[in-house]
Order: sequence, then structure tokens, then C-alpha cells
Amino acid sequence: MEYRYTPNDKVCSQEMIIELDGDTIKKVTIVGGCAGNTVGVSNLIQGMKIEEAIRRLKGIPCGFRGTSCPDQLALALEEAKQKMELKKD
Repeated sequence: MEYRYTPNDKVCSQEMIIELDGDTIKKVTIVGGCAGNTVGVSNLIQGMKIEEAIRRLKGIPCGFRGTSCPDQLALALEEAKQKMELKKD
């Protein structure tokens, strides 16, 4: 399943494209943002279970913005998980 997410405008990234294989993260592409950080985070969570990635990323701040690209990625994963669960029902 592919899921596309538009992050909050408080962060530098403009789009997150998430490829899932069941409850496992297959690939994440983050458009915009600090390339070293976004590519690093994307590579680190590849192959990880959705819940584990959410647990590790959710709530990470970036300065005084109240959110960050990793935090937005966690929110995107939560939304993707909800959509998958709705499709099962």
C-alpha cells in the first residue's frame, strides 16, 4: 500500500510517500526538508513495524515549532495505519 501525506506547514518537508507491506514499512520518501536528516530517518525505519516507528518518532520537536519532520512522519504512519484498518473492515 502507498500512502501520501502532506506535513504541517511548520516543517520543511512538503510531502511524505510511505510504502507499506502489511504492518511493515517498506520504503519512505520525504520530499523537501533537510536531506541528510530525512534520508537518514527514512533509511532507519525501513523494515520496521509501523507501531515501533510511531513510538520512536512521535513527539520529537524541531526548535520551537512544536513538531518536526520525524513527528510528522509518525502522524503520517498513524493515518496510514488507520486507513489500512478501515479497509480490513
